[in-house]
Amino acid sequence: MHATGSDHLRTVLALAESGMPVLPLREGKLPFGNCASCARCACGGRPNMKTPGPCQCPSICHGWAAASTDPTVITSPAWTPAWRQAVAVAYHPGGAGLTVVDLDRPDAVMWARRTLPPTRVVPTARGEHWVYLGVMPSVNAVQPGVDIKSLMAYARWLGPGTGTMTDLPPAVRALAEKEETTPAFGSTHCSSPERAAWDVAVATGCRHTETYVRTGLGKGLALVRARTESGAASQAFGVASFLAAQHRQCPGPCGLAALGQEIVDAAVSVGVPEFYAQRAVARGLGAGAESAA
Repeated sequence: MHATGSDHLRTVLALAESGMPVLPLREGKLPFGNCASCARCACGGRPNMKTPGPCQCPSICHGWAAASTDPTVITSPAWTPAWRQAVAVAYHPGGAGLTVVDLDRPDAVMWARRTLPPTRVVPTARGEHWVYLGVMPSVNAVQPGVDIKSLMAYARWLGPGTGTMTDLPPAVRALAEKEETTPAFGSTHCSSPERAAWDVAVATGCRHTETYVRTGLGKGLALVRARTESGAASQAFGVASFLAAQHRQCPGPCGLAALGQEIVDAAVSVGVPEFYAQRAVARGLGAGAESAA
């Protein structure tokens, strides 16, 4: 039997009471989209994002940054429609003082059992969540099938799990060190209002029709947004590479930067840190151009 919106609401209220910031997920197990006022982060983003913004919108905007422990917010009229549509519950691990090592494949689980100290384990559809006490930056694809979800990320609530939760070990922190020492492409987790969607006006040298480009882009964005558990950054790389290769015979410009930004925004919407999404897309666009040459 599938859980209903009221079931999810009871779950999140119990989690919030324990100090865990929670939010509902819509179909596709994605956060609810921004309202019209917050679309493309025109509002500036929430104060608790990487670059603090002024947004005080009562709606469930900005993905993980909407997560709350306040029952008056969770049961507010602004959130009520979302509970009617909710298909799952998520939480912000970093806001609860936790880090989730998301093991998305059987071989990733075996790697963790060989490498990491035991802790609380939550079974998932494709692997396991290992939950540690402590926070750190969230980084995707630190190992094949392994993502780290803590600060500025959300994880699905799949139950309390089993085992004793232990302190975040140096072995997990070390997985993110390479990403942390790499210069970031951007400084915020919020799409700037000046970023425009792809349009034929920026593709004066493209040989493809607008319908062709938008259809391909739409399919690619759907693939990225579907990766709610893990792999969104890798998917963004693949989509960017594929789209770049399609334009190899065009005299240009084709507006690839605008296409790339839409892929970045899609990856950020499912929890990929923006600097990591930007890097994955930039590499994808470069790889697509090189493979097409």
